Amino acid sequence: MKKTKAKPKVNTKPVKIKDSIPEDYSTETHLIYGKGYTEKWDYSHHLVPPMTASATFRLESAQRGAQGFIEFAHTIEGKEVSKQTPIYIYDRLGEPNKDLLEDNLALAESGDACVTFSSGMGAVSAALGILSAPGDQVIAHKTMYGCTYELLTLWYPRYQIDVKFLDLTNPANLKKAITDRTRVVYFETPVNPTLDLIDIGAISEIVKAANVNRRKRNRINIVVDNTFATPFCQRPIEIGADFVVHSLTKNIGGFGTDVGGAVVGPLWSKDKLLLYRKDFGAVLGTKNAWDALVYGLPTLATRVRQQQKTASEVARYLAGHPKIDMVNYPGLDEWPQHTLARKQMRDFDGNFAPGSMIYFVVKGKSPEESRCNAEKLTNFLAKEAYTITLAVSLGNIRTLVEHPGSMTHAAIPASEQVKKGIDPGGMRLSIGLEKVDDIIRDLQKALNKI
Repeated sequence: MKKTKAKPKVNTKPVKIKDSIPEDYSTETHLIYGKGYTEKWDYSHHLVPPMTASATFRLESAQRGAQGFIEFAHTIEGKEVSKQTPIYIYDRLGEPNKDLLEDNLALAESGDACVTFSSGMGAVSAALGILSAPGDQVIAHKTMYGCTYELLTLWYPRYQIDVKFLDLTNPANLKKAITDRTRVVYFETPVNPTLDLIDIGAISEIVKAANVNRRKRNRINIVVDNTFATPFCQRPIEIGADFVVHSLTKNIGGFGTDVGGAVVGPLWSKDKLLLYRKDFGAVLGTKNAWDALVYGLPTLATRVRQQQKTASEVARYLAGHPKIDMVNYPGLDEWPQHTLARKQMRDFDGNFAPGSMIYFVVKGKSPEESRCNAEKLTNFLAKEAYTITLAVSLGNIRTLVEHPGSMTHAAIPASEQVKKGIDPGGMRLSIGLEKVDDIIRDLQKALNKI
């Protein structure tokens, strides 16, 4: 009688791949793969992380539910309480897609932790919200996105938080302005919409000196809006900033389909940011998180590399046009801040990365005529251009143009706009992925009409 061969044992347990990020691969590759394995979700058999489709999660027992609330937004000595798979309870507290995106964003920005929000303004509000309180002072650059300006000038006075606007392109102005009440230094670089640059390293040295004799709860934190540059072109935390904020709606999302925001910072801030998000409710939607995780962040380097190549050619074209008074673009050799741009705007491999944004001013014999010509140019592009779309936002695969004075920065009074460097004839151009010759052709047709 023949002996039957024993059936080989089959391992039916999920294979756990490496849970660390291999250091010998580039950051660009990390943006696609992130960690090979995460205990936040066992998706090791999926090529692409699945999208969660539930706002609430099943709990096997009251004890498990209680443990989930204990673990939420709690760290001990800089480490998460649980190293096991998180106990998900409710989307507003957290869910896998957001957690995975946050891990990858923190990696991209060289930060310890990241918390996402429903919009860029949600992120700005949260960062400033955990860092300031009644009686404190926020020092901010004089020029910024219109909604951020309105947050600081309309709402913060109601919270009895003083806001002082300075020209931070000259770091010496900050040194003179810091007081015992100063808790935050906030700025964008490149600045929206003028593209002026602020020397992050110089600002950091001043703040470090001011913090020497301060208690931890009274220290000054530097918050940088890095939306224009993206982590591909610049990583402020590496240069000395404490926090970075982003509108994920822009280049990180990349396709103009989803709204979102993020704060990246030190590990101690994660609990505070999670609680702020939970209690104020500015939660990033699951689909928005999934799109940024699967489509946006992995393609960021490829998109921006091509966009800035096109932007350099478009900027040179505009700089040489007789109807254009001025062009601000970090990649132009003749731009006054070109040296600073080369110093701090660097991609993951250390190459100069001037970005995809251009600010230019249309000529006119007076500010009023300049504004009128800018509006004519805007209207022609809106109606006739094929490759340039009149729309707010930026960082899209489509080239977008807008007139900041009457659109994104309209919250700033017209009398204040000029003081803040926003020219009446100024226009903001966000370069997409169209062929550069086509973009220039549409600009040429429009400029011929004014």
